[in-house]
Amino acid sequence: MSLQQNVMIALKEAMKAKDQTALTALRAVKSAILLAQTESGAKEELSEEQELKILQKQVKQRRDSAAIYLEQGRQDLAAPEIAEADVISQFLPEALSEEEIEKVVVMTIESVGAEGMKDMGKVMGVVSKELAGRADGKAISNIVKAKLS
Repeated sequence: MSLQQNVMIALKEAMKAKDQTALTALRAVKSAILLAQTESGAKEELSEEQELKILQKQVKQRRDSAAIYLEQGRQDLAAPEIAEADVISQFLPEALSEEEIEKVVVMTIESVGAEGMKDMGKVMGVVSKELAGRADGKAISNIVKAKLS
């Protein structure tokens, strides 16, 4: 079953359960997927990779918003954002631990032959493609910087 179908099933369940937080989050995901499908030049069906990118973007937006709200002392606004991010996260593959990301980074550095910060772009490109959907770009970047410096 495609991700879009899974979201639709979860949306129906949230409607039946009258879960407003899940309903809001899943409607936003559905909207983002439909928007991506109808963009000019887009194919009818999105690839799994494209769907995962959309989900990651949705989660990141909510976590960033929550962080800003918490900085400003607005717990009342941060709580729904965090709850929505958690609802959307259930459709993403399980995230890798920092140790697992580090192993991939080290192997990539050795295979690419990276010697310093000047090779960071090469390493980031390969690692980001390999870990797409399973690791945050910021976490990958921090580990690559630490290993190359």
